[in-house]
Amino acid sequence: MSGHDVPGSWLTQSPKPGRIAAYLGLAVLGALVGIAGSLVQGAWFPGGLVLALLAAVGLFYGSLRATETQLGVVAPAVGWLVAIVLLSIGRPEGDGAFSAGIGPLVYMLGGMAVAVMCATMSRPAQPGGGPGRLGK
Repeated sequence: MSGHDVPGSWLTQSPKPGRIAAYLGLAVLGALVGIAGSLVQGAWFPGGLVLALLAAVGLFYGSLRATETQLGVVAPAVGWLVAIVLLSIGRPEGDGAFSAGIGPLVYMLGGMAVAVMCATMSRPAQPGGGPGRLGK
């Protein structure tokens, strides 16, 4: 059994620069989707809310399938969450990107729920893996 077959083995190995760059890129992409979704969900309610949530679903599920790791979902989810939290705080003058109402709350909670669902989804079977139990 190689080091890549053991769950959690990535914790004991040194990270590869390409992987780090990919996760940082996903975090930036998550922030961009969060910013765009924050603006769209309030502008075209309720269609904008649906569009913003679909963009979050596409990002989180796509990053899961692209990286095949839960960290591949966590990276864009952190960028997305940081962006929407910073936008919801507003400025000292009282301006904020989020309006009052149920839409921003559904966007925040719905996006977080989708991120958790994608992060806890089972990964596809590895090629060459048998249908038997581990250790057999």
